[in-house]
Amino acid sequence: MAVVEISVAPLGTATPGVSSYVAACVEIVAASGLVYQLTPMGTVIEGDLDDIFSVLRKMHEVPFGKGAERVSTLIKIDDRRDKGSHSLQGKVESVLDKLKSD
Repeated sequence: MAVVEISVAPLGTATPGVSSYVAACVEIVAASGLVYQLTPMGTVIEGDLDDIFSVLRKMHEVPFGKGAERVSTLIKIDDRRDKGSHSLQGKVESVLDKLKSD
């Protein structure tokens, strides 16, 4: 299972706000059925990498569909295959457990 962070930003639009673009991207990942978490700087998705790639492509296309002529998309992939479980919650819990032991 992979954990992927994506941030999609339209460039050259009439307004500096991007929340309408972000909302449209989140609708796509929500409809996919994948586990995701919206953060202030991007969206984190967990699941099968092939399934995630399909969603990433659709998210990247959102600003073009809303009239943007240029889009900058940042993608960060954490694909761990040495453990059976690799999830958003598990990654957070691992750090929190280490903080408790200090």
